[in-house]
Amino acid sequence: MIDLKIPEEIKEVISAIDKFIQKEVEPIKKKVQKQLDNERYYYNEDGVYADEILEVMREIRMKSAKAGFYNMFGDPTLGGNGDVYGPIAVALLHEFLMEKYGLDPLVMEVFPIALFSNGLSSVLLGLHPEVRVEILPGVASGETQLCFGLSEPDAGSDIWAMKTKAVKDGDYWVINGTKQWITHAPYADYAMIFAITDSDLADNRKGGITCFLVPFDGETCVCSSVIPTLGHLGGRIGIVTLENARVHEKYIIGELHQGFGKALHGIDIGRIVMAANCVGAAQWALNKAIDYANERKTFGVTIGNHQAVQIMLADCAMEIYAARNMLLHCAWKMENQKTIPVKEISMIKAYSTEMVQKVVDRCMQIHGGMGLTNELKLEKVWRWARSQRIPDGTTEIQKRTIARHLLKGDRSFR
Repeated sequence: MIDLKIPEEIKEVISAIDKFIQKEVEPIKKKVQKQLDNERYYYNEDGVYADEILEVMREIRMKSAKAGFYNMFGDPTLGGNGDVYGPIAVALLHEFLMEKYGLDPLVMEVFPIALFSNGLSSVLLGLHPEVRVEILPGVASGETQLCFGLSEPDAGSDIWAMKTKAVKDGDYWVINGTKQWITHAPYADYAMIFAITDSDLADNRKGGITCFLVPFDGETCVCSSVIPTLGHLGGRIGIVTLENARVHEKYIIGELHQGFGKALHGIDIGRIVMAANCVGAAQWALNKAIDYANERKTFGVTIGNHQAVQIMLADCAMEIYAARNMLLHCAWKMENQKTIPVKEISMIKAYSTEMVQKVVDRCMQIHGGMGLTNELKLEKVWRWARSQRIPDGTTEIQKRTIARHLLKGDRSFR
């Protein structure tokens, strides 16, 4: 039987994280308030975070790791507590942080930026024992940063169109190619690079893709560009260029030619995080709109008395309620069933990302002109919300996946 009540132990963890943020993160934010308030100072001219921002992010990660939060969702065999805190906890904790703090870049450093592409990612389970000893301590401490190099200029949703190749040379593999839209690439120490190692298998979509751990060495593997999006002056997304990057075979992650399944497995938990962030952000925006509707007056009454505003508030509430229950049901299925609920994972990714932008857009409308300003941060969250409909599989790709599972006989909604 499904119980959607928040377990007491998770409530305690949420409370502990909130206290950690108040005690450790909020004072640190004061050091860089100028940068946080104005993107001209938040980014350098090349679009990379300012040195002061990078330093406080690192400080927060390492404090969080020491406090036991940063790795709480990591696989236990890597040193995390993922056996204690599963998908339900992932959903509830990310929802809480976004609902209370909104799109706060420093609060977001309490956990790895994406659970499958940074921190003690499940992808790292395939590391050679010798390499584990080499890099896991730094990853677990928050010092060493990773990124997930899968997408390419011509290989997004259709990953089999990948052009990056790795050719064996003795005990080494030589990798050439370009990865694009790679989250955290400008700040990572290593990239998990997916490359074709057997063209025949890849052409027949039967494998032939291998995952390598590749260091950013400033020469053969570099983040060649930051990709600003939606009017920002910089960003977290970059282009990774590999030119004759020589990687010893011990840096293969998992099995040779079988990296694609590893990529898909990692993305599943990432979609739980994304959906939870969307549900939390929508609640954050709605809370602002409700408060404003109870304060702002027009024609002699607060705007909450106007039916048009009431309808917008009600539409927001209904969509949040639907998305939140979809999310928790999906997380419950991931945690309690032996098979991965692919249909439901695609549903929550598609629905929650579409939902959050509609909700934030209505909340901006309720605020009128104030909703368009930087002061309330609504427009910042609106831009973020628009971006969520594309990464980790577009809405259209998710709907294709849902339909395929329905047509194959998966008709259950329980």
